[in-house]
Amino acid sequence: MIARPQLTAITPVSIDHVQYLGATIEKIAFEKAGILKPGVVGVIGPQPTAALGVIEARARDIGAPLWRFGKEWRAARSGDALIYESGGRTDRYPLPNLPGAFQIENAGIALACAEKLDGFGLHAAAKMHGLTHASWPARVQNLKGGKLSALIPRDWELWLDGGHNASAGSALAALAQGWGDRPLHLVYGMLNTKAARDFVRPLAPLAQSLTAIAIPEVEASLSAEDAAAEARAAGAHAETAESLEAALRTIAQVHGHNAKAARVLICGSLYLAGHVLALDQ
Repeated sequence: MIARPQLTAITPVSIDHVQYLGATIEKIAFEKAGILKPGVVGVIGPQPTAALGVIEARARDIGAPLWRFGKEWRAARSGDALIYESGGRTDRYPLPNLPGAFQIENAGIALACAEKLDGFGLHAAAKMHGLTHASWPARVQNLKGGKLSALIPRDWELWLDGGHNASAGSALAALAQGWGDRPLHLVYGMLNTKAARDFVRPLAPLAQSLTAIAIPEVEASLSAEDAAAEARAAGAHAETAESLEAALRTIAQVHGHNAKAARVLICGSLYLAGHVLALDQ
């Protein structure tokens, strides 16, 4: 543990890792707020009201100054630009290289951290380069030219995301709403410690099909049948497959005759994402 870091930051709090952090937003926020240190600026990303209240209370108790989204700083998309505001100043940056509206929030947090890191000399060109060149495997990653994309029609797209909680499902759903140009097919697997139906619920209305699989060689994985049952409880019409490859082949066989090219999203677990990336070499 670093006794006095240069800076601390808390990204948006959501329900996750409940076996370690607690089952409510307030309990999780309390654990996350443990990163705050006396006299050290804490950069706070967008938060649920309940989480922000807990974080602010902790900051008051220990004397940690906060740099909060919506109060001391703001970030939002405006057309083809990211607008960052703080201290009465407005700066214009290129949009992040990483896709998804939630990456605007992430980029804003990074810019807020850069602003509060005294002495590092992070000039505007460095910030712009970081925004436009950031790469994050398994976060809305387009898989092109690998072994897995060869299992679906040539004009289809194959995507991968390791998000695994309710907020990740909502973020992916927001992204998928902008993917209306193609039918969407989901392949998902999750750990039995995660709230699978909460993850699937926002995605279910947007998917033409959902195929549940077990994550290979992961003891804590939901079985394909249990993952499918959770997805059905969330409103999805779910099928199962014995493997990722089998899921992709079946989707291609059943839907590949359609005139419109489709998009397949593999999602639900970073463990599954690691398996996918290893297979796709």
